[in-house]
Amino acid sequence: MSAIIHPTAIVDPAAQLGEGVEIGPFSIIGPKVKLGDRVRLMSHVTIAGNTTLGEDCVLYPGVHLGHPPQDFKYQGEDTRLIIGKRNILRENVTMHPGTTFARSQTVVGDDGYFMVGSHVAHDCIVGDRVVFANCAAIGGETTVADHVILGGYAGIHQKSRIGRHAFVGAMAMVTADVIPYGSVIGNHAHLAGLNVVGLKRRGMPRETLRDLRAAYRLLFAQEGTFEERVDDVAHIYRDNAPVMEIIGFIREDAKRSVCMPHD
Repeated sequence: MSAIIHPTAIVDPAAQLGEGVEIGPFSIIGPKVKLGDRVRLMSHVTIAGNTTLGEDCVLYPGVHLGHPPQDFKYQGEDTRLIIGKRNILRENVTMHPGTTFARSQTVVGDDGYFMVGSHVAHDCIVGDRVVFANCAAIGGETTVADHVILGGYAGIHQKSRIGRHAFVGAMAMVTADVIPYGSVIGNHAHLAGLNVVGLKRRGMPRETLRDLRAAYRLLFAQEGTFEERVDDVAHIYRDNAPVMEIIGFIREDAKRSVCMPHD
């Protein structure tokens, strides 16, 4: 089925449109844009630059994709924005391409839900099945792993890492990395425990969750140094995959700080 394009939309002839694409009123599509099958642009959507959307994405009014990144070093280089399949982008969502000073591309995974006014900056990597609530924003070169939820107006500092299944509370200001399965709140954000509600909803076995909670308590206890506690947890819970994922996350870049609980 050929694309359905509203008469008021402006679509460059060089743009690549998949089967069944629907482009609503007053939308503007640039020459390097690639839209997968059945992508729907409701109205007033602008897509520029070297931008690719996977199949079955739905974009609501006011979405702007692929415009120059908000980085003073950017001088018009041909960088990319790659968005996966089945993402829903609500009103006024913005996503920017990469820069040649970092990854040269911004990559968003599949099945994400990006609520009103949320923002993905240049050179970010965003995983699958994430939720960005209203006006949540991530700075440049940030990595957000699978199943992460960002609460409304949450702000993530540039180059941060947010681990899998983490939860960031509304209006949190995150300036350090968030461990996988962690839950952070506040300004500046601090660990408030594990994302237990989310893990139960996703079917984590009770025994695994029990050991994960015990490992968390040991990891953030007061005895010894943090490095010693990391080693202890890695030894005691070496057969628990989620615990070892946290350990691997911390050890991956030991020079980076992670969000810690309040004293």
